[in-house]
Amino acid sequence: MLHQQSDLVDFTELARARAELGAAYLRILSYFKEDGIKSIHEIEEAMRTRNATALVRPAHTLKGESAQFCAHRLSALAETIEMTARRCVEMHETPDELIETVVALRPSFNETVALLDRDANPLAARRPTGFGRRVTAPQPSFGRAG
Repeated sequence: MLHQQSDLVDFTELARARAELGAAYLRILSYFKEDGIKSIHEIEEAMRTRNATALVRPAHTLKGESAQFCAHRLSALAETIEMTARRCVEMHETPDELIETVVALRPSFNETVALLDRDANPLAARRPTGFGRRVTAPQPSFGRAG
């Protein structure tokens, strides 16, 4: 499948998008995370009930928002779900063929969000664990005789 070969995030494109969004980038990223979680939940629920119609809107939303953050693999997964669900609706079929794609969606989203978060705050990954705490050197112990 094409989406399995796609990079999670194209950081060259993302840098351009980030520059265009400017100060709004972090706010929009937080909306993407919130909306993505909601969309994935709706997609999984629609899959549980085998409801192709209910797959279309959240997959379409996730596709567009993922593309905005240059998250090509996630966008491709969502597009596959959307287009297949649309075909299933037209043909009056159940979306059973999408099970593997839907199962791959949440891990891809989580991995993508982790990369975007790390890119948005590169210092978070490098912050020392003892930051803000006074680190004391071990005190020599002097044994007492007797």
